[in-house]
Amino acid sequence: MSDWQSILHQSVDTLDKLAERFGTDVIDTRGLAPAFDNFQMRITPASLAQIKSVGDPMWNQYVPTVDELDIVDGVIDSLDEDGDSPVPNITHRYPDRVLFLVSPVCASYCRFCTRRRKVGDPEKIPLNQYDSALQYIREHPQIRDVIMSGGDPMMLSDRRLEYLFQKLREIPHVEIIRIGSRITSHLPQRITPEFCEMVKKYHPVYMNTHFNHPSELTPESVAALGRLADAGVPLGCQTVLLRGVNDDPSVMMELMQKLLKARVRPYYIYMADQVAGGEHFRTTVETGLAIIKALRGWTSGLAVPHFVIDAPGGGGKVPLLPEYVEEITDDEVIFRNYEGQRFVYKQPRRMAAAACGSVDVAAESNVVPIQVGKRPRKTAEKSAKPVTRKRRTG
Repeated sequence: MSDWQSILHQSVDTLDKLAERFGTDVIDTRGLAPAFDNFQMRITPASLAQIKSVGDPMWNQYVPTVDELDIVDGVIDSLDEDGDSPVPNITHRYPDRVLFLVSPVCASYCRFCTRRRKVGDPEKIPLNQYDSALQYIREHPQIRDVIMSGGDPMMLSDRRLEYLFQKLREIPHVEIIRIGSRITSHLPQRITPEFCEMVKKYHPVYMNTHFNHPSELTPESVAALGRLADAGVPLGCQTVLLRGVNDDPSVMMELMQKLLKARVRPYYIYMADQVAGGEHFRTTVETGLAIIKALRGWTSGLAVPHFVIDAPGGGGKVPLLPEYVEEITDDEVIFRNYEGQRFVYKQPRRMAAAACGSVDVAAESNVVPIQVGKRPRKTAEKSAKPVTRKRRTG
C-alpha cells in the first residue's frame, strides 16, 4: 500500500468518528444521519487539520449539516450534465472539448459538490466503461481537449492514470489533457515523485486545482504544487464562491495572491450551483461582482480570475463583470477605472466618417461566429425540475 493510501485510511468517514473528534455535544449523530445517508462524508487528515473551530470555513466545507435536507429551488443535476452525456462517463457540451469522468471517489467530500448525485457511488461513474468513452473521443475529431474529472482522477493509481494518458495520446486529434483535482489540498502526499516523472511523458498535461480559502494553502499543499510545476504541469485554480467560507473580498484577495505565489494561476470563481443539498452555500451575484471589483486594479491582473455562472440547465459558463462602461456613442466611450475615476476614450475618426456613408460599416462589422464542428444541440430552452423532499420538522 502506498504512503498516500495509508494516510487516506486515517480519514474521518463516519459520524461516530466525527463525534469522537469534536464531541457529541457538537455532532448530533442521529440528527445528521439523513444528510450523511444522502451524501457520504470523508475528511482526510490534511482537511481535518485545517479545521480550527466549529463553524469555520473548513468546517463548513466538509461537515454535514441538516441544512442539506432543506430543498427550496435546488435540483439534482443542476447543470444537466446527464443530458449532454452521449455515452457513460462523457459530457460533451462545448464544441472542442469533453469532460471524461474517470473516478467515482474523492479524498474528502465537499458538501457543496455539484456532482453529489454521482460522487462516491462506483456504479454511477463505472470504471469498467472507459472503452466506450475513449471510442467516443476517437470518433469525434473536433475534440482536441479532454478534461479528466470525477470524483477525483488523482484517486486512481499511477498505473491506471498512465493507461488513460496512453490511450488519449494515441488519439491524434487530442492535443490537451487536463486533470480536475482537489488532491493538492485534501491529500498533498498523493503528488509523488513517481507520478511527476510519469506525467512528463504525456505533456501537455494541465491540472486545475481547487482551493476556496487561504488556509488551505498549507506548506504541504504548496510543496505538492511545486512538485507539479517543476514537472512541467501548468496549474490553474477553480474556486467556488461559498457563503460562510470565502464571500469576503479580503479573503479572496489573500487566496488569489497566495495561489500566484505557489505558481497557480487563478482561473475561475464560480457562483455556487443550484444543486440540491448545497443551497445553503449560495450567496448573491452582487457579492461576487463586489469581489471582482475589489481585485481588479488593486492587485495583479494575474490574480484576477474570470467570475462565472455555470448556467443552470446546461448553458455553459457565462462570465460576469462589474459595470465599468457608462456610455458608448459613435464618437466616444465613457467609463470608470478601478478607483471610480471617469475617463473618455475617443472612437476612431474613420468609424465616425463611416457612419456618414463613406465606408461600408455593415461590411466591416458583419462578423460571423466560426462553427467548429459543434454537435447538434437541443434548441428548446432547458429546464430543470426541482427536487421535492419533505422538510424535517422538530
